[in-house]
Amino acid sequence: MTLAYEWLGPVMFAGALVLLSSGYPVAFSLGGVAILFGLLGIGLGVFDPIFLTAMPQRIFGIMANYTLLAIPYFIFMGAMLEKSGIAERLLETMGILLGRLRGGLALAVVLVGALLAATTGVVAATVVAMGLISLPIMLRYGYNKELATGVIAASGTLGQIIPPSVVLVVLGDQLGVSVGDLFIGSVIPGLMMASAFALHVLIVAFIRPDVAPALPAQVREIGGKALGKRVIQVMIPPLILILLVLGSIFFGFATPTEAGAVGCAGAIALAAANGQFTLESLRQVCDTTLRITSMVVFILIGSTAFSLVFRGLNGDQFMFDVLANLPGGKVGFLLVSMTVVFILGFFIDFFEIAFIVIPLFVPVAQKLGIDLVWYGVVLGANLQTSFLTPPFGFALFYLRGVAPPEVTTSDIYRGVIPFILLQLLVLLLIIIFPGIVSFLPSLGS
Repeated sequence: MTLAYEWLGPVMFAGALVLLSSGYPVAFSLGGVAILFGLLGIGLGVFDPIFLTAMPQRIFGIMANYTLLAIPYFIFMGAMLEKSGIAERLLETMGILLGRLRGGLALAVVLVGALLAATTGVVAATVVAMGLISLPIMLRYGYNKELATGVIAASGTLGQIIPPSVVLVVLGDQLGVSVGDLFIGSVIPGLMMASAFALHVLIVAFIRPDVAPALPAQVREIGGKALGKRVIQVMIPPLILILLVLGSIFFGFATPTEAGAVGCAGAIALAAANGQFTLESLRQVCDTTLRITSMVVFILIGSTAFSLVFRGLNGDQFMFDVLANLPGGKVGFLLVSMTVVFILGFFIDFFEIAFIVIPLFVPVAQKLGIDLVWYGVVLGANLQTSFLTPPFGFALFYLRGVAPPEVTTSDIYRGVIPFILLQLLVLLLIIIFPGIVSFLPSLGS
């Protein structure tokens, strides 16, 4: 390409981000920008149409991608567990168990958020379920609005980093690393996030008892035998499901895709055991799975067209040169890539970030000798943080949609700020101490 037209690649990338941030459908934004700049490049004589002949082969490659097959399985599992009412019973039981503590209800939300993250990995389902069930109860018993909304939104985003996470499946595919290794590597960081949230709740409740009071005795005392029965009925099934899904991956019995299929069967069994499995519920779950999976595939096709034209215009080489020659080497690259992902997380979904931006970072990370499994976990933790950050964090929108009228948007925004700072602290620890990620994978090797 002549030097006069080197601007086409960067302008194409910027144009796609503008369309995405405007809310235009992702797949059509990427595909439309690819067509527009492809025609412009052909007209200017700087784009070889031969690049487009690779498009059909790329699409068939997407269809045949075994790793991506895990996505519909985990989406189905999450949707089916939502139908089973497992979240509601978990929250009720944990609330009774921890209700005698100041901040006990908020602590129950964190623990249930971590459990749901380890069974479903679907952020929207977790935030909505806990917002509908626990927020009215917390407000009824005198919880501060900001603490209540903050802990629900933050705990809901644990599904981004605690496996099995759809985010990690997509990142594994784009980074070219084992999804199983990403799952194992993200266990300790995910538990650190949940522990930081729980510790924050306990400290706030200790310093300011009025913002997180204990439950009244008449609410939490249902009798030891009844409570024991509830604990067994409510806690054991999700723990078995977690063992089936994550245990089979960690111990090498199954790939994430195979474990996802096992998880689907387990979710159906749980729904049936709770009397929630009907043809209508199955139809709704299948419809949800088909819609989300179709969206992902169309985004993939759009991003494939985008990357082909972008590469034909030498945009990938331009971005590589910029990122590889940043001052500071590894540190400079990490700082810029993490900042870009964090900011983009305000405006666009993680699918778009994974399919558009991450492929630009991978060659540079490889050249700089960065461990891609560690880098994938860091990216996942970063995405979790950005999804919680005002004014465009997706978790905030999910909670706003189900919050009672007396809870304002500003309550939610103020409530999540301490949890964002905690997430950034854990993210910083993962970056400074890479062994947090590599410890568990090294045990299995």
